[in-house]
Amino acid sequence: MFSEIISLESYNIFLIAMAVIAVFVFIALYFVEAGYGYLFNPKYGFPVPNKVAWVLMECPVFFAMAFLWWMSPVRFEAAPLALFAIFQLHYFQRSFIFPLLIRGNSKMPVGIMLMGMIFNTLNAVMQGGWIFYYGNYEGWLSKPYFYIGALVFLFGFITNLHSDYVIRNLRKPGDTKHYIPKGGMFKYVSSANYFGEFMEWVGFAIASWSWAGAVFALWTFANLGPRSASLYKRYEKEFGEEFTSLKRKRIIPFIY
Repeated sequence: MFSEIISLESYNIFLIAMAVIAVFVFIALYFVEAGYGYLFNPKYGFPVPNKVAWVLMECPVFFAMAFLWWMSPVRFEAAPLALFAIFQLHYFQRSFIFPLLIRGNSKMPVGIMLMGMIFNTLNAVMQGGWIFYYGNYEGWLSKPYFYIGALVFLFGFITNLHSDYVIRNLRKPGDTKHYIPKGGMFKYVSSANYFGEFMEWVGFAIASWSWAGAVFALWTFANLGPRSASLYKRYEKEFGEEFTSLKRKRIIPFIY
């Protein structure tokens, strides 16, 4: 079904276009902050409750991938099924569990939410197209890169969950102050949650051994790298030497 709508040539052009756009997004986000969370900015549209926004933003990729999997002729083959399970693990947590754990009454601009929905849908086409229609599955699970990638993904997934837990518990009920997150990978980077997410998709790219996975990892860093830099500056401004004395990097330990 997928290959009848999108030829392999068109799919490859799509991957190249997505990679090029990721580079432009990476550069642009150093000049224009993505205004949500700690960096909330109403210029991106009217505010949507965070819990609602996260569900609506993340669930399209979960359902689109499920549809592409179900329509695929290889849906019950071991390798595509394993990669599908890894991918859906993240997005089930991000779409349906993470939003329920959000505390407070924070908001997300509707523009940010819509941009996230669009990218997530396109990403389902990227990843689902490769895994279910164009990938070479022969001997996939006998290759070391699958297991190395799965371990890197699991490390990133656990790091992301723990870092979100730390951030979520910085405040006591009713408290509105900002605090410096500490513990876990926050010892090394100021945006440990973003480091964890980046590691997830680096691991997925290795496990899938695909250009589609590599483009997704590139997009992840294009989005989270500049955001981690913006958050670092905000921490510097708000906490001064209390923060800078920790000598953390932004998103990649010991490097950036």
